[in-house]
Amino acid sequence: MADAELTTSRRGGWVAPLISTVVTLPLAFLTLIWGLLSPMACDSCSDAESDRFDASFDTALTVLVCGLAVALLLLLVSWCLPRRPDRAGSRALFALLAPVAVVLAYLLFSGLVELP
Repeated sequence: MADAELTTSRRGGWVAPLISTVVTLPLAFLTLIWGLLSPMACDSCSDAESDRFDASFDTALTVLVCGLAVALLLLLVSWCLPRRPDRAGSRALFALLAPVAVVLAYLLFSGLVELP
């Protein structure tokens, strides 16, 4: 009886983290590439605009990288939680929060960067 309960409790515990991984990793990669390419928006800026952009970009890039690290940490937690029925909600919540953290990191980055 205990073996049947153990098998039942482990079935399907990997679905939410897997879907989150398939969504979060490419989204985080594209967000990072977009953030790293954004200084090209100020290639034709004047010196004053360029200085203002550079100052805001340094802070914004730090926020973006930290936000993406949080997203990866949430993804890792969703995989590492035990596959027990009482942890199913927690696993799904952490799996859902990972791509949300990527989107929030990008929105913070976009809000902090001062484009000309």
